[in-house]
Amino acid sequence: MAAPPYHPDCSRLVGICVLLGALWKIQAEQIRYSVPEELEKGSYVGNIAKDLGLEPRELEERGVRIVSRGRTQLFALNLRSGSLVTAGRIDREELCDRSPKCVVSLEILLEDKVKIFGIEVEIIDVNDNAPTFGIEQREIKVAENENPGTRFPLPEAFDPDVGVNSLQGYQLSSNVHFSLDVPSGADGIRSPELVLELALDREEEAVHHLLLTAFDGGDLAHSGTVKIHVTLVDTNDNAPVFTQPEYHVNVLENVPVGYRLLTVKATDPDEGANGEVTYSFRKVRDKMSQLFQLNSLTGDITILGDLDYENSGFHDIDVEAHDGPGLRARSKVLVTVLDVNDNAPEVTVTSLTSSIQETSSPGTVIALFNVHDSDSGENGLVTCSILDNLPFTLEKTYGNYHRLLTRRTLDREEVSEYNITVTATDHGIPPLSTETHILLQVADINDNPPAFPHASYSAYIPENNPKGASILSMSAQDPDSMENARVTYSLAEDTLHGMPLSSYVSINSDTGVLYALRSFDYEQIRDLQLLVTASDSGEPPLSSNVSLSIFILDQNDNAPEILYPTLPTDGSTGVELAPRYAESGYLVTKVVAVDRDSGQNAWLSYHLLKASEPGLFQVGLHTGEVRTARALLDRDMLKQSLVVVVQDHGQPPLSATITLTVALADSIPDVLADLSSLESPDNPDDSDLTLYLVVAVASVSCVFLAFVIVLLALRLRRWHASRLLQAAGGGLLGVPASASQFVGVDGVRAFLQTYSHEVSLTAGSRESHVIFPQPNYVDTLLSQESCGKSEPLLITQDISETKGDASLHQQAPPNTDWRFSQAQRPGTSGSQNGDETGTWPNNQFDTEMLQAMILASASEAADGSSTLGGGAGTMGLSARYGPQFTLQHVPDYRQNVYIPGSNATLTNAAGKRDGKAPAGGNGSKKKSGKKEKK
Repeated sequence: MAAPPYHPDCSRLVGICVLLGALWKIQAEQIRYSVPEELEKGSYVGNIAKDLGLEPRELEERGVRIVSRGRTQLFALNLRSGSLVTAGRIDREELCDRSPKCVVSLEILLEDKVKIFGIEVEIIDVNDNAPTFGIEQREIKVAENENPGTRFPLPEAFDPDVGVNSLQGYQLSSNVHFSLDVPSGADGIRSPELVLELALDREEEAVHHLLLTAFDGGDLAHSGTVKIHVTLVDTNDNAPVFTQPEYHVNVLENVPVGYRLLTVKATDPDEGANGEVTYSFRKVRDKMSQLFQLNSLTGDITILGDLDYENSGFHDIDVEAHDGPGLRARSKVLVTVLDVNDNAPEVTVTSLTSSIQETSSPGTVIALFNVHDSDSGENGLVTCSILDNLPFTLEKTYGNYHRLLTRRTLDREEVSEYNITVTATDHGIPPLSTETHILLQVADINDNPPAFPHASYSAYIPENNPKGASILSMSAQDPDSMENARVTYSLAEDTLHGMPLSSYVSINSDTGVLYALRSFDYEQIRDLQLLVTASDSGEPPLSSNVSLSIFILDQNDNAPEILYPTLPTDGSTGVELAPRYAESGYLVTKVVAVDRDSGQNAWLSYHLLKASEPGLFQVGLHTGEVRTARALLDRDMLKQSLVVVVQDHGQPPLSATITLTVALADSIPDVLADLSSLESPDNPDDSDLTLYLVVAVASVSCVFLAFVIVLLALRLRRWHASRLLQAAGGGLLGVPASASQFVGVDGVRAFLQTYSHEVSLTAGSRESHVIFPQPNYVDTLLSQESCGKSEPLLITQDISETKGDASLHQQAPPNTDWRFSQAQRPGTSGSQNGDETGTWPNNQFDTEMLQAMILASASEAADGSSTLGGGAGTMGLSARYGPQFTLQHVPDYRQNVYIPGSNATLTNAAGKRDGKAPAGGNGSKKKSGKKEKK
């Protein structure tokens, strides 16, 4: 046999057509394959990678997968070879029943492009089913008088295969009386019939056994058989007849089980058993027998199972009626199932993103989902929607696929999580809907700095706090999340009093609690100004600052401090001087105190705690002024001891006390004498030292006396210059002492506060000079009257003229001019408290200072150019008590100096021990001389 001719042009044309078809399929995003049924799992269907224009390795990289809608998956992807394979055995008859064409649709998703491709796979029928009759045997009763040519219906075979693989024909076993005929009906269906060829004779053969065989086509033909038993009976010449050749009925798919669909009716004019009609299904299939039931006696067809329009919308039921002898009639019942809206839409999420950054641009795809409704018509139309207030939108893509997109930029601080409800609603009546919830997390970025709830903070802590005490807890909020919201706290670097702030306070970086690193003192630090920084842990970190003011609260931790009178450092007792006959309300002294605390803790009040003579003195509650409560009397002791307490108003209150000694005297010599007589040494060693000091002072006094005698002799030569003064002068009177002095007996200190009288007496001449200097004011301005007074008056008188007059030797009463107003009194005193021993200075420094002052006074007397009133630039006694005197002046011991010729005497401890009374101040010159000799 010769080979067929080769036609290259036709081959090229066919190749071009195939290529164009493939390209058209890809462009249309629709790919078609065909595969036989009953293949093993993993059987090759088609090269999906090639048809998608991809390499096999790209399938996994680009996320290519088959989209499932919840049904059994028939196919799978072989990512290694890039081919579409079967996922299991495929039964075409189960999928498509007897449909001429069986096509399975599926979708392929490209994850990276979020693109869908439609795939259609045609399932090709194979001859895997043999024809079946549904019964094993059929009995046919034939009247023995039947005429040849009579036809008897035979059971029909059923083959679920289609095409050439379906039922092709019938064969009947060999029999001389019967033959087989398979005519085609009006609907094109071929039904086998038994044809009587020869007349029957029941007596010859009552039953004929035949075998009917049905066979199909295909490569491997299959067949099925049924036994036919022909029984000869008496004559039955009428077959049943149906009232209708076809019955049409419409039924809703949601009718309940047991619902009567219709009743078929057939009649037979015969009588008796030949006229009794029974009904049955001709073609009994499993699906049919599960849905419908036929009452063989009444012909009622009822619903046996649930009808489902989505599975099958039309049913063709073959029924037959037969009488007693077996004559049969056939009819059809055509059942149309009406769809009702009994299926809610199904939403299948194909691709989903569970998290999105808050800075993602609008139009970002969140999810891709498919919507399907098994109903038909309006009941199968579906609309998807979401809430309008959400920042998302829906977009329909290929087929029933929808995409969920962002409509604007999201802000995690506003909403950190979205529960998006996608509602799929069909158009049925009533409409059915399905809700699908998509949970979307908004991923945070560090776009918010920590924020303090207040613009500034203030905290208060009492002084003397323990170290490590908690001052304040600060908190800053960061609306971000995770590490972006973890806040740490720190203090800005700064210094206070040369020390870094970190040495005063610290802050817990995690909790924001501020701690004190030291105990604060309100008197040193009143407040702290800090800058607290809160930083988050994001990338990059963000921070914010806030100012913090820490105020130290004062506590009553300082007792009042007495500034005046101050206590002497040598152990002596301070003494205040008051006139012997002071009136009530006379200002004796003033206690001045301060408190280093503040506020109520520094409010001071003064109280008289103890007095040697109650009722004699009173203390101003708020001024601290010590005044006489009544006029002084002769019976009042010369030495008064007062204990003044100064108390603040803190809680608890603190106080300080000072002991004042007030000496009552009319003049300075009296004061010295009285104080000497009042004081006694407490320590024998102090008394011995005082004795040595008295001897030293007496020696110095003798030298001073000799110097004064020489000085007076020189001044006698110029006595004529004082003639006028002699005529106007009187006798030598007692000199009044200055008032309101504060004398330290043991320290021999004196503070003439306002008014001093200086006396210069000579023992070797007959003249005495009494100088009355102007009053001095401390801490006040000089009044105009005092500035206008004349120069001090110098009085000179012959001593011999007064020797015989005893009255002149008596001390004159105090001159009231020496008393002064309160404004003229000093604010502070230089005296300090000590022991009230009344002894002489007990150290070498005090003794040397006393000698130096005595020599200085003698030098002034020899000079003659200045008086003891203490002019400027002199070393006179009054110079120390001028207006320039302050608390910083050195101690003065002049009250303990014995001036020869005066009425003031010194009393020492040695004399007291010997029992000798001090020499009187009013004795004559001779008596004074005797005392010196002793």
